[in-house]
Amino acid sequence: MRVLVVEDNPDMGAHLEQGLREHGFAVDLVVDGKRGFEYASTGVYDLLILDRMLPGRDGLAILRSLRAAGVPTPAIFLTARSAVTDRVEGLDAGADDYLVKPFSFAELLARIRVVLRRGPEIQPPILRVGDLRLDPTTRLVERGGEPIELSAKQFALLHYLMRHVGQVVSRTMIQEHVWNYDFDGLTNVVDVHINRLRNKVDRGFDRPLIHTLRGVGYVLREE
Repeated sequence: MRVLVVEDNPDMGAHLEQGLREHGFAVDLVVDGKRGFEYASTGVYDLLILDRMLPGRDGLAILRSLRAAGVPTPAIFLTARSAVTDRVEGLDAGADDYLVKPFSFAELLARIRVVLRRGPEIQPPILRVGDLRLDPTTRLVERGGEPIELSAKQFALLHYLMRHVGQVVSRTMIQEHVWNYDFDGLTNVVDVHINRLRNKVDRGFDRPLIHTLRGVGYVLREE
């Protein structure tokens, strides 16, 4: 799950980036409105987290321009402006939620889960492929009724594969959605993580679910 955070406060930005990454998100952090709009316009993000007051271009202007351009990416405003009129203005601009600073990070995570459940790409609450089951809300993974313990990055990787079940995904696609733009694409870290994930998901089962298409990428499917 790929998130863009647009926040000009260094401490707040670092806190959000670290917390989201610890929960398995791939995070890009930018600190001004102009670059925030440029990044958000690419359409590669699953969620936008926008500060209301930003240098260069404020959050309202960013979101209004994105919605006018047809970019449907879910967005959450983070702001110190708590008046009802401010919240209404943000929601009318196209925000999916509006969280007033200071806030609990646990509350932000809960609001992210709610927003993503009703996002433009509607996903079932629980993903299933054969006897493999992944619950995005509780972060529980099971196969054949047996729980599977995954790291945050392994969970994010499996979640991405299950959201694209039956589709071949390239290493570049995985890098863009599970890792970050500063990811070194020359390394074999994707292959390493896929192999570790395969050992946990497929080992001991007659039918593997994670398949390699040599020179192309990976696909999760029932054979």
